Amino acid sequence: MMIIGIDVSKNKLDCALIDHLNVDKLKFKVVSNSEVGFIALIDWLSKHVKTTVSDYHCVMEATGVYHEQLADCLFNMGAKVSIVNPAHIKYYGKSLGVRSNNDKKDSVVIARYGLTQKPMIWQPETHEIKVLKALASRLDAIEKDILREKNRYEKSSINPCSDTILESIQKMLAVLNEEKTSLERLIDTHINQHIYLKTNYALLQTIPGVGPVVSRYMLIVIGSRSFKSASQCAAYIGLVPIQNESGSSLRGRSRISKAGNPVIRAKLYMAAISALQHNPDIKIQNQRLLKNGKSKMSALCAAMRKLVHICFGVIKHQEPYQVQAN
Repeated sequence: MMIIGIDVSKNKLDCALIDHLNVDKLKFKVVSNSEVGFIALIDWLSKHVKTTVSDYHCVMEATGVYHEQLADCLFNMGAKVSIVNPAHIKYYGKSLGVRSNNDKKDSVVIARYGLTQKPMIWQPETHEIKVLKALASRLDAIEKDILREKNRYEKSSINPCSDTILESIQKMLAVLNEEKTSLERLIDTHINQHIYLKTNYALLQTIPGVGPVVSRYMLIVIGSRSFKSASQCAAYIGLVPIQNESGSSLRGRSRISKAGNPVIRAKLYMAAISALQHNPDIKIQNQRLLKNGKSKMSALCAAMRKLVHICFGVIKHQEPYQVQAN
């Protein structure tokens, strides 16, 4: 197996090729982060590697949107692709004693990570999930703009200010609210156009505490990855507890990992608060944890994690939520 470590930036790709049979021999190539560069990369590999495309294992960091086109291209050509959390690469590099960073060295670290750690093979999201994710991201941005304009309006109405400023803010809020309504309609239409999205969306909303907003985000999360268990899904979102203990001298407080998307955790936070009042399973778990001495925040984080497990379960088993507590 030939491992290609790719350090992705906006304009270029720094590539390091390593053979598992000769790990000390490396080859390097720099190409543009474009379709022309992708073709040049494949041509370069074909000259150095006398194997089929399926024997390539391309490893790269998740870099916002800059890696997505490359990953899709390599996957469609038959190569194995792994997309790794940048924090994993960072700490792996430190374990190798790498103290300085540049694009070439980073590509070598990524290649060696792929060789030794055997990262999971990436599967691309379906087109409908990509569209839903883009629409949800845009809606979230519009909602943040609305909140900013409301804060500006409140500040301007308190301080001495001309009516022209307040009128300008009101016009902006009207446009933003109209766009928000339009995006919500587009999201509902998109979900209703795909049977499995429509079915899963309805199943998720049978869970007390889970409304349309959380349902949309859980559709995206569960639909974008092939999770083997609910625990994997919760870990992806960043809701697994991290302990800070060593021997008898260190007894730090546990915290959640926060490794995933903070927007999704924020939505789940509000859903968990609602579930504490309306979901019997969440309510009983919360009472038990508080009774055992857990803090309110720890119990709330457990409620968020429990909600993710329930969401994963109703989609996996294709059955509406049923109360488990006696």
